[in-house]
Amino acid sequence: MAEMNFGGVIENVITPKEFSLEKAREILKDETIAVLGYGVQGPGQACNLRDNGFNVIVGQREGKTYDKAVSDGWVPGETLFSLEEAAERGTIICMLLSDAAQIAVWPTVRPYLTAGKALYFSHGFGINWNDRTGIVPPADVDVIMVAPKGSGTSLRTMFLEGRGLNSSYAIYQDATGKAMDRVVAFGIGIGSGYMFETTFQREAVSDLTGERGSLMGAIQGLLLAQYEVLRENGHTPSEAFNETVEELTQSLMPLFAAKGMDWMYANCSTTAQRGALDWMGPFHDAIKPVMYQLYDSVKTGREAQISIDSNSQPDYREKLNEELKALHESEMWRTAEVVRQLRPENEAK
Repeated sequence: MAEMNFGGVIENVITPKEFSLEKAREILKDETIAVLGYGVQGPGQACNLRDNGFNVIVGQREGKTYDKAVSDGWVPGETLFSLEEAAERGTIICMLLSDAAQIAVWPTVRPYLTAGKALYFSHGFGINWNDRTGIVPPADVDVIMVAPKGSGTSLRTMFLEGRGLNSSYAIYQDATGKAMDRVVAFGIGIGSGYMFETTFQREAVSDLTGERGSLMGAIQGLLLAQYEVLRENGHTPSEAFNETVEELTQSLMPLFAAKGMDWMYANCSTTAQRGALDWMGPFHDAIKPVMYQLYDSVKTGREAQISIDSNSQPDYREKLNEELKALHESEMWRTAEVVRQLRPENEAK
């Protein structure tokens, strides 16, 4: 574990340099890792663990997702089982189903959590709001979490490229005295870049805030607002999209991802510098009250309850698909399809 200075705040982080893959393999050599769910996080984590030499099995109900697991090399009856059989065989039971599915299958999984096993999550939702989800683990198992800071697809892609996706880790319950070794070894095993400590509560609240805020909800709202203002004032779809989205994602994001927003500010035109410095304040002041509302809604459990209530409706998937279809068919994202086709790398194909 190493101390790092994050803007004047000292945090402890763990990297593969001080906690090697060989050490992780040694710690988990007698464990059977049962990955329940092969949807979003399941494939990336299961395949990375398998490629890194860990003993992994997958639990998944039959259907399209089961077929995907088979196509990824998981063998029915050998490394691919029903949820129940995987949970019975596993010593580390990984709840990588959706939040709604975790609630639904918990009564099925719970009996297989015998003394000494570990219950693993990649999101704090089910445990942090267990007064609403009903996911209350027995006292004689470890409850641990590694939460990659990105999608399962990114985790897998970066692993194959020889890179690691940063992850947080947490221990909710240490029944065996081995929880710390188990969780850190697991994080190294899935190919984490650096790992930073959190709690189930902090992870759940920050994750829901981020998804609804700068990662998805707020960014879509901001982009759409600017696009609409440009269109309403006579700018073409192509111009509005390029000035709103394309330049951001293709030109600027790689720069401030690599070197920071401060570096990007210092290396753009003086006109852009002046305008950005002048307008970041008004945007900040307008947005921060909304962020406080969002954070309060998440922290108090309101957002969790909305999600639980929505996911439990029999027509939830149908209504969700209608909303996603409307987003897809909006002018801004239909314009995006054309712009992507016109990118030089696509024109050359």
